[in-house]
Amino acid sequence: MQDHRKLGRELELFHSDPLVGAGLPLWLPDGAAARRAVEDYVYALERRAGYQHVYSPPMAKVEMYHRSGHLPHFADDMFPPMALGEHDQFVLRPSLCPHHAAVFNARGRSYRELPLRIGEIGGMYRAERSGVLGGLSRVRAITLNDGHVFCAEEQVFSEVVAALALMRVVHAALGFEPAYFRLSLRGDSDKFVDDPAMWSKATEVLREALAAVGLPYVEAPGEAAFYGPKIDVQLVDHAGREGTLATVQVDYFQPTRFDLSYVDEHGERRRPAMVHRSAAGSMERLFAHLIEVHEGAFPAWFAPVQLAILPVGEASARAFAARCRSLDLRIQELYSGSLGARIRAARKVPFVAVIGAQELADGTVSLRSRGSEEVRVLPVEEALSFLAARCRAPLD
Repeated sequence: MQDHRKLGRELELFHSDPLVGAGLPLWLPDGAAARRAVEDYVYALERRAGYQHVYSPPMAKVEMYHRSGHLPHFADDMFPPMALGEHDQFVLRPSLCPHHAAVFNARGRSYRELPLRIGEIGGMYRAERSGVLGGLSRVRAITLNDGHVFCAEEQVFSEVVAALALMRVVHAALGFEPAYFRLSLRGDSDKFVDDPAMWSKATEVLREALAAVGLPYVEAPGEAAFYGPKIDVQLVDHAGREGTLATVQVDYFQPTRFDLSYVDEHGERRRPAMVHRSAAGSMERLFAHLIEVHEGAFPAWFAPVQLAILPVGEASARAFAARCRSLDLRIQELYSGSLGARIRAARKVPFVAVIGAQELADGTVSLRSRGSEEVRVLPVEEALSFLAARCRAPLD
């Protein structure tokens, strides 16, 4: 693997500007195209799994984070509050879960609605120290694929199992395997909520879910969230550094703090459990890993450029390029330099189409796949069908 920071610069995927600030990367057009393809895929996959998606603001009043427990237990990792008046203070959110609790509380809920699966790819912010920042893997502005499942106690186990299954589908589609799974447990520090029975119950559910899906894992005391244990997806980068991509957590703390409730089949008010989960993790850390794993040569469905079109001589490829765009293919037309030089320049692009005078006259395209020396001469319509199928996100 190569360092994603070096590849990111060379491939113009992202950029760090000192005027913007450390830990605040700019996604350049190619990086943004790849990220948007992944985000669209995750949204579609989650919809199929029964998730409803929301938008929520990246900040809230400080009272929300006192109630959620973040300010008492997590303040060192948060940006300081912004005072807009004597009694009006706001803070950039360090997580999305309090906002999703507010979504659940937007109206009364019935047991018939459970499990209620809420999803969002949204921004959150961590006050990381300058010395630990690096590329996309450690940033201050984080875009998290997040989700929260509000469910009855008897549904928690199946929702954790489903979350783990969804994670593994995403990993396979993106073309990587985690280094390992970690069960992160409470430690002795006073940063953890003091409720042994709550911790024991949540930990047991996670253990049972891991056993049910047959995932090997290691235990890590002291690595839990302040409000509950979690299953972490661990990655290792090019230099052997370890980081967490995504988690599944069982939370009995925040539903109590936000007084969440639903009406059961007997008309009684019940407290839901809250399963926190992320299928893909943060877009920043995910792409830091994907850049290194694939060395910038992404699978076709989320490659920034899926097809490079190389006209030869006086031949025009405009009509073919227009047809490709109409199919929503991400293309690049390369005109300058010899044919060999242009093929080398497109070495990380999944497909290359060469159109010369002969192809133009015959209504064909010479198509080459990345990593292959074989050249297939196909009629235009057949080439378009082939490309559309190969560049489609793997949802079926």
